[in-house]
Amino acid sequence: MKLANVILVTAVAFGAGAGGYALAQKDPKVGVTVKDPIGPKPDPARVTVTEAKDLKCSGTPGKQEMCILYGDPSKPGPYTVMYKWYPGNFSKPHFHNNERWAYIVSGTWWVSSSSVYDERTTYPVHAGAVAVDKLKGIHWDGARAGEKEPAVLILSGIGPNTTQGVDEHGNPSGPPR
Repeated sequence: MKLANVILVTAVAFGAGAGGYALAQKDPKVGVTVKDPIGPKPDPARVTVTEAKDLKCSGTPGKQEMCILYGDPSKPGPYTVMYKWYPGNFSKPHFHNNERWAYIVSGTWWVSSSSVYDERTTYPVHAGAVAVDKLKGIHWDGARAGEKEPAVLILSGIGPNTTQGVDEHGNPSGPPR
């Protein structure tokens, strides 16, 4: 009798599940593909969209570019930027007044925590990894010559963010920027 109950419950559950699946497949709002017409652009009061062509970027194409995705690193509050480090280009040793969090989207980002600029001391951080610039942690970064593509990373923090250059002894040099 118990086996019969298990079989009956299983059959009913399977039938209900299959029936739900069959109903969902007949619903025209379910299973849309990229070949179906696109919907309207989202209401900007609910979801904002900035097209790639409208991103505000600074820097030098082919060397290093920074594009603001959200907020403003120079103002109070959260911000998110995208960096592109092109092969053969690096920053110099420096630190920041706040922690910053980076997700490497593509390419290889080369990082050093040395206060001495020597590209041989850089460590590869590959796409998919996360790195944190610690509060006042001396570092520098970029992309080594010979890389096939730029290192692209998404970096977030709480502004205002300042960058302080350091000398080979780790002492602040020059005004913060």
